[in-house]
Amino acid sequence: MPILGLGLHLIVAIFFAVHAVRTGRPMYWLLILFSFPLLGSIVYFAAVFLPHSRLERQARQAGHALQKKLDPGRDVREAREAFDLTPTAHNQMRLAAALLDNGQTAEAVAQYEACLQGPFAGDAGVILGAARAQAAHGRPQAAIGLLEQLQAKQAGYRPEEVGLVLGRAYAAAGRQEQAGAQFAMVAERFGSIEARVELALWALAARDEALAQRELKEIGHARRHMTKYTLDLHRELFKRLDAATGAR
Repeated sequence: MPILGLGLHLIVAIFFAVHAVRTGRPMYWLLILFSFPLLGSIVYFAAVFLPHSRLERQARQAGHALQKKLDPGRDVREAREAFDLTPTAHNQMRLAAALLDNGQTAEAVAQYEACLQGPFAGDAGVILGAARAQAAHGRPQAAIGLLEQLQAKQAGYRPEEVGLVLGRAYAAAGRQEQAGAQFAMVAERFGSIEARVELALWALAARDEALAQRELKEIGHARRHMTKYTLDLHRELFKRLDAATGAR
C-alpha cells in the first residue's frame, strides 16, 4: 500500500510538472514537485494550477455577474473610494479593472495607461487589463501591441485568455488570417467551449464551411450535455453563435 500511495503521488507530480512546462513556469517548480511529491503537488495546485484554471475563472465570473445584478455600480464605487483615500498603484489597478468591467471604457483606458507608467508597468495582469480596455474602447491595434508583447515575454500567463483576447483584437482590426490562427491554436491547446465558439464564428465569417461544421458539431454535442448553470454562464457566447447560424 505505501508503494501504491507513493506511485499515485508521483503520477500527480508528473501531471503538474507537464502543466508547468507547457505553461512556461519557472523550472524551480520541477525541483519542488519531484523533491516533495505530495507537498509540492499541493502547493503547486493552490499557488499556480487553481488560480489559472477555467473552474476558478468561471466561479469568479458567476460571482461578479450576480453582484452586478444586485448592485451594478458597487465595484466602481468602492474602488474609486479606495483610490481617492489611498492613491496607490494597487488601488489604481483595482479602479481600472472595475471601470472596464462596468463598461466605462474611456476612463478604464486612462487608468490603465497610468498604471503602465508606474511600478507595475511590466505586470502581466496590468498589460492584459490594458489590452482588454483598449479593445473594448474600439482600439484593437493598441490591444494587439500589448498582447503580442505579453505573449512574447510572459507566455505562461493565462495563455487561453490572452489568446482569445488577441484573436478578437486581430478580427476587429481586420487581420482575419491571424485571428483564425490564434483561435485555432487556443481551441487545439485548451479545447474550451469559449475557444471553440470563437473559432466557429471566425470560420463562419471566413466561409470555411468544413471547419465551421466541425466546430459546430463539437459545440452542439457539448451544449447538449451542459448543466443549466453552465449554459447560463455562457449565455452571451451562445447568443452570438445562434445569431451567426440563424438558430432560433
